[in-house]
Amino acid sequence: MTVIYKICPVPLWREAEAAGRFDGAPVDLADGYIHFSTAAQAPETAAKHFSGQDNLLLVAVDAAALGGALRYEPSRGGALFPHLYGPLPLSAVKSAAPLPLGPGGNHIFPSFIEG
Repeated sequence: MTVIYKICPVPLWREAEAAGRFDGAPVDLADGYIHFSTAAQAPETAAKHFSGQDNLLLVAVDAAALGGALRYEPSRGGALFPHLYGPLPLSAVKSAAPLPLGPGGNHIFPSFIEG
């Protein structure tokens, strides 16, 4: 199973749980797709887009469960990032783990994702 990751503020994720699906963060809605990262990309995504932010979750998603709505597309640097064109069904979510800030201001990732 290929797992992709979404970094999400806790309050926004709680709204998704209540709604039964995740429609995306404001940046996702503006871009027209939900941004995800691979395990290797997630720490850089956290550092670049969530620097210094606390109260985040690392949401693990089964990529295969998303079907054709999931596309891997190049970013500005040419790396392929997973993008979901449509809402994220919570049935595809495998876990949502806290993503705390460490003493140096970097996020502390679960051991299964550290590279």
